[in-house]
Amino acid sequence: MATINWGIIGCGDVTEVKSGPAFNKVKGSRLVAVMRRNAELAKDYAARHGVPKWYSDADDLIHDDEVNAVYVATPPSSHLPYALAAIAAGKNVYIEKPVTLNYKEALEIVAAAKAGNVKVSVAHYRRAQPLFKKVRELINSKTIGEIRLANLVYYCPPLKKEELVNEKNAWRVNPEISGGGLFHDMAPHQVDLAYYFFGAVEKVRAIAARQGTMYQADDIVTGSILFKNKVVFNGCWCFNAARSASADDFEIIGAEGKISFKVFGGNTVKLVTAEKEEKRK
Repeated sequence: MATINWGIIGCGDVTEVKSGPAFNKVKGSRLVAVMRRNAELAKDYAARHGVPKWYSDADDLIHDDEVNAVYVATPPSSHLPYALAAIAAGKNVYIEKPVTLNYKEALEIVAAAKAGNVKVSVAHYRRAQPLFKKVRELINSKTIGEIRLANLVYYCPPLKKEELVNEKNAWRVNPEISGGGLFHDMAPHQVDLAYYFFGAVEKVRAIAARQGTMYQADDIVTGSILFKNKVVFNGCWCFNAARSASADDFEIIGAEGKISFKVFGGNTVKLVTAEKEEKRK
């Protein structure tokens, strides 16, 4: 495949400022078609971003002979059918996170991709960002010695009432569309970084609950992951906290020091060892 010719299904906010423009900035990559059920909005998106073709039917985009890779950028409830259709058409597939509504659906996509001999990947793009590559480099170089454990906390206030009447936000806390609460929207990036840093997983334990009354979805989650290298990751997410208690902290503890950083709100890594304390970008 000399050039990746992308077709996007779903033209929401994430494709406006991130993936859509980026597809045309990478060598060997072109955005050649977009699809949105609203034909006027699809046409408008294509015109604004210089995309040659637009569709209002996903099957038309999937079966466009020029398209050889499909980016599924819709809400999670439609990831499975769109991904399976693209795989059946022999197209490689890139899926927004979370990959599906649940584990069972994800396994269906994995099985179909293996049977169809196509590639499927999920939009865990933070692995490629310099900040997190630096963290992994510090881990692999034993800068803080053998890794013992990692702790992550993410606290934020609930969505406002006016946000819940806006369909651009409301679907994120509708389990039938998103798979659950805001954990399903935010945590995939954080948990995937733990996989990126520490490798294969041996065991997972988690608890989720709904404490608030504004929507029918979990708003507090805690979980632990035991990795095969015996590193332990602990995470706590609360999407119903006071604004003054907001937190975005990832801390990695080693035998000889610690690394701390923010996943969403910062661009520096704090490194503490017996010899020094410094911040790196």
